[in-house]
Amino acid sequence: MADMGTFREAVIAWAAGGPGDPARELAARLSVRTGVLLEGPSDAAAVGALAARRGRNLAAEGVCVLPMGGAMSVGRFARLLGPLGLGLRLTGLCDEAERSYYARGLGRAGAAQQRFFVCAADLEDELIRALGVTRVEELVRAEGDLRALQSFLRQPAQRSRTSQQQLRRFLGTKKGRKIHYGRVLVEALDPDRVPAPLDGLLSSV
Repeated sequence: MADMGTFREAVIAWAAGGPGDPARELAARLSVRTGVLLEGPSDAAAVGALAARRGRNLAAEGVCVLPMGGAMSVGRFARLLGPLGLGLRLTGLCDEAERSYYARGLGRAGAAQQRFFVCAADLEDELIRALGVTRVEELVRAEGDLRALQSFLRQPAQRSRTSQQQLRRFLGTKKGRKIHYGRVLVEALDPDRVPAPLDGLLSSV
């Protein structure tokens, strides 16, 4: 049975050089209206967790949350999904350092008017700042990763970094950890402490 996951897979295959007809057919069948372009699966986990907290089913609303596999892919996905392709409304998250790259990629895809929400460093950094270092350390302990964090902090390279920078680095040191904590950190947020880029994104779709 076709669902939003099937559509997502069809778009990724299309972006990799495959045929576009499956994605076009699924977009029409599923009434897809919006594509949320995200750099990777950890961002998608955070967006999904916040949507669930707010009682929303994005797929049922015609919203496809699509991890692109890296910021360099934004122009390609925007061409396929935006005004020159499927004609979907586009939005998503980008990092401040990549803002100009996104602007160029969206412009070339005829999607310059589409609104993307900017994180200062990345979404993990936004979430750590929103929760505070102490709370994130409590969550790391609760998830059974305290020993791994302590070992990581003993590395000489970490001594010159702030506690927030250390935690951000730690989340990316093991495959799957960023995805896991993308959900955990969002679920721990107070409703009025959701980072502005994430809150703005969910409110816009």
